[in-house]
Amino acid sequence: MRSDHGAAAASGPTAAPDSAAPALGLRERKKERTRQALSDAAVELFLEKGFDAVSVAEVAAAAEVSKPTLFRYFPAKEDLVLHRFADHEDEAARVVAAGSLAGTAPLDALYAHVLDGLARQDPVTGLCDHPAVLAYHRLLYGTPALVARLHAYRARSEAALAEALGGDPLDARIAAGQIVAVLRVLAEENAARIAAGETAGEVAADAVAAAGRAFRALGEGLPY
Repeated sequence: MRSDHGAAAASGPTAAPDSAAPALGLRERKKERTRQALSDAAVELFLEKGFDAVSVAEVAAAAEVSKPTLFRYFPAKEDLVLHRFADHEDEAARVVAAGSLAGTAPLDALYAHVLDGLARQDPVTGLCDHPAVLAYHRLLYGTPALVARLHAYRARSEAALAEALGGDPLDARIAAGQIVAVLRVLAEENAARIAAGETAGEVAADAVAAAGRAFRALGEGLPY
């Protein structure tokens, strides 16, 4: 997901390009553009009418594709919205892996990544007050089916991070669970304050301080 606050932000949470991610070939880039177009059409309809009020057939018609084509890209209706999170699923794992190659401890790499995201007001940190991002968050967290689907996303994120952390499998799973929970809580706190009327600028200093406290606590309890 992209981090600019223009057209991409209109579709929801985004992130800066990850140098640890492999470059896509021409075929994969075309497929990704199609996925993005389908997701954009769906999110626009969901924001206008509500997730439950829009059928998959309506999304397919708006994107000018057939239903079978849409389902080839998105097996479930919820995936049309959660596509925005697709490349965040293993983001923490990629950050840890890239840090390891550079000789950086996992928690240090993740903390630096979080601070960078806050500095850029990356929507995934919750510290973003762009109207389109706020609308996307209301859609996502106000739709029970989408909230339920997020649990599977978080479970996969934890599994990928545990693998990247290495060491004893149980220790790695416990650590990954704590780290993913901390990242979620930090983002939710930022998003809640902005949803209540504060600006990203007003929340920023507290967000950085909270991240510092959280990662200090993780460092005191985890061998990473």
